[in-house]
Parts: sequence; structure tokens; C-alpha cells
Amino acid sequence: MAGELIDLDALVQAGGADASLDGGDQDCGSGLLLSLTSAMRRLEPGQVLAVGTRERSVLVDLPAWAGLAGHDVLEVVDGMARSGGGRSEWLLRIRRGGLTPGPQFTTGDSVPLGERLWLQTNFHCNLACTYCCAESSPKAAARMMPPELARVAVEEFVAGGGRELLLTGGEPFLHPGLGQIVAHAATLVPVTILTNAMVFGRGARRAMLEEMDRDRVTLQVSLDSATPDLHDRIRGVGSHARAIEGIRQASLLGFRVRVAATLGPEDVTQVSALHALLDHLGIAADDRLVRPVAQEGAAEIGVHISLETIEPELTLTVDGAWWHPVGITNPHLKISDEPVPIAPILAVMKDVLAVQAAGTAQGRSVFRCT
Repeated sequence: MAGELIDLDALVQAGGADASLDGGDQDCGSGLLLSLTSAMRRLEPGQVLAVGTRERSVLVDLPAWAGLAGHDVLEVVDGMARSGGGRSEWLLRIRRGGLTPGPQFTTGDSVPLGERLWLQTNFHCNLACTYCCAESSPKAAARMMPPELARVAVEEFVAGGGRELLLTGGEPFLHPGLGQIVAHAATLVPVTILTNAMVFGRGARRAMLEEMDRDRVTLQVSLDSATPDLHDRIRGVGSHARAIEGIRQASLLGFRVRVAATLGPEDVTQVSALHALLDHLGIAADDRLVRPVAQEGAAEIGVHISLETIEPELTLTVDGAWWHPVGITNPHLKISDEPVPIAPILAVMKDVLAVQAAGTAQGRSVFRCT
């Protein structure tokens, strides 16, 4: 490693790790995982392996592997940022677990296609989060969904057996017609609104919130950390305190409140502290979601999203229909230029799933060498 930005041997000697692995330019699909697995098995539970890499995809794939294998990613260091220049290189410190899977992110079963519908009510937002998959911000074009279009979509969705509606943005409470959309939809299906909880404290938006049916409407609030450091770095100074105040207001009004955190691989160590805060705020365990950053929209790194890697959840915007709500800026995940009617859109999605299932059923091929 002489002459490179991260000196793994020096890190081990200084006590920052118990062993090291130079991953070089390898990605996780070209041999790194084999070397990594061997190196981790030589460690005792609780010991730390320092991994150096020059391959950016490892920043996403390695933490995902660690979570499945039961290890903990303690730190991700950008060596280039630390040195001020030179070739891009990163350091990851991984603590060996007991080889019992311990997922850091919320898991769950997939929802049958057609039972869940996402409506992107608008694209403008009071925040400009650095990982926003919708590329929303105060400067983004509003692209608001007309309440009449939402009505048509929801009625067809429910008539076809739909059971759950989720409204997202942008910030949905910036849409002046949100109350109209929710009032109609909530008579047909339970509604969840994804919000940063920062804009409904007073005025017309507060009145809009108070008119919503507490038995049919849930608020899912974005809160990434127990303290302002991480949340405010991603979403803007002061946003952490205002989100907590929004959670408290919604709870006092009698709404069911869910909390969703979005974390990068370097932030997973903050999950325990976040859960402690949510205990204090009275958020039920079943109403907490911890998810990874998706490499879509404004996010430069994150979990890779494609037709092959993610279960479909029909998503409609004023501009068309999409495979999943995190992919609404990805042209490869767009299904239709028109958001309604829903039936032919679902038919296309089911055809894609059928082909994928057929490919999976074929299994791995045998490559004979003897």
C-alpha cells in the first residue's frame, strides 16, 4: 500500500483494526467477497477488519453483505476527502459478528402487485435532501397531480382490489389540493402520507391536517437520526428539531405516526440511538422503518435499483406510471407516459414478473470442465 492514501498496516499497528485487506480495484462480484469472507473467518467475534478499496460500488455492496452475514460496518472513510486530492480510495472498518444475520435495515414481505398504490402528489419541497430519489427541492417544478386525476386513479385502484394508498412528494402538504385528494381517497381505502412534518404547524395547512380522518389517515415522518448532526446535514439546519415538533403535533392531534429513517452505510451505527428517541416519543415498534439510501435521483451512491432487484409497487405521477416510488426519475423504470387507466399498466408489470420468474426457475447452468 506504499504511496497510497490509506495505510492499512499503519491502521492495524495503531489499534484501529485487528487485520487488514487491500481490495484494490476489485468489486464484490469479481473476487472481493471471497477474500473478504476468508479474512473475516480468521478473526474472532468482535475483532475488526480494515478494508481498503478503490471501487466505488463496494461502498454499497459491502455493507449489504455485512448486514446479511451478521457483521457491523463501523466506519466508512473517504481517503480522497481526507487527503485533499489524488486517486479515489475508501476505507471500511468491519467488526465481525457471530455469523448470525443481524439486518440493520427494516425487512418485510412483498406486497402483492395491485394491492398498493403510490401517488406522487407533487415534486416541489421545502427541503433539498442530498439523497432525494425524486430530486425534489424548493426550486423543483411543482408538477402537481390534479385532484380529479387522483380521484380517477384511486377509484379504479380500489375497484380492482387495491387495499393501501400512499401519498408522497416532494412535500405533499405543499399541494393546495391535498386535503381534497385525501378526503375522497380515505372514504375508499386507508391512506398514508409521507411528510417531513415541517409545514403543517399553522395556517391553512394546519386546518387541512385537522380535517383529515384520524381512523383512515396515517402520517409517515422522515427522521434520520436521534440528534441533529446527521439529519440536518442531509436535510438542512434546523430540520431535525422541526421534524420532532411535527411528530409531536400530529400525535397530539390523534394521528397514527410512523417514522422512517434513510441511512447511508456509514450511518448505520446510529440506529440504536434513534430507536431510543422513538421510544421517548411514543412511536410504536411496528411504526418504525429504517431503510438504505437508493442510488436514484440526487443520490450518488446507494442501493442499486432495477427491474431485477426490487419488487414492483405501482407508482403514478402526473407524468406517467413507474415500477417503484424510488425510481421516478429513472427512465428505465417508467412503464407508461399516462398514469391512467391502471389496468394495462398492471398487465405490463405482471408480464415482466412472469418472465423474471421463468428465468429464475431455470436456475444456474452447469459449466462442465470434466
